[in-house]
Amino acid sequence: MEIVNNTFNKEKSINALLYFASRVERSDFHKIFKLLYFSDRLHLAKYGTPITGDLYIAMDDGPVPSNIYDILKMVRGDSYYKDSEGFSELMAVDNWMYITPKKDADLRKLSKNNLYVMNECLENYGDLSFDEIREKSHDTAWRSTAKNYVISLDDMSMEAGVHQDELDYVHENCKMQSFLNK
Repeated sequence: MEIVNNTFNKEKSINALLYFASRVERSDFHKIFKLLYFSDRLHLAKYGTPITGDLYIAMDDGPVPSNIYDILKMVRGDSYYKDSEGFSELMAVDNWMYITPKKDADLRKLSKNNLYVMNECLENYGDLSFDEIREKSHDTAWRSTAKNYVISLDDMSMEAGVHQDELDYVHENCKMQSFLNK
């Protein structure tokens, strides 16, 4: 049994994005996407659920969070959808790919465990160059997924050190999280 998707948590995702964008020197889409991926992957291993619940697509330069990317395209103005939820009041996209927070992350929307994992990922990956973080994100989960397809949570979990026999625990936690997010 494999979980293909978890429920996207828009509030946590936006606040995680703002948190990272305000704490790295180069806050471009690529860096933020990879920090979110590493955080979701590590959170799966430590706590049995991702932080954002986003679907990661295996793209040329590594995993891309689908819903977050769609939100950033709305803010940038090149989406099929209008920014009806006011995301552009929270952030701007400059020079097509740099995220500039207009507001601080609401830390009440992120748990202590979320922040612990995100800070660990900032420490491990925050200062890496484009090429370095790209290479690290080209992990087994990314390589085992066809280009432009969703990377499974099972593959992300196992990449982070979850053993095959522990995946049922991850599945149950993700089901519970999906239920709670509704």
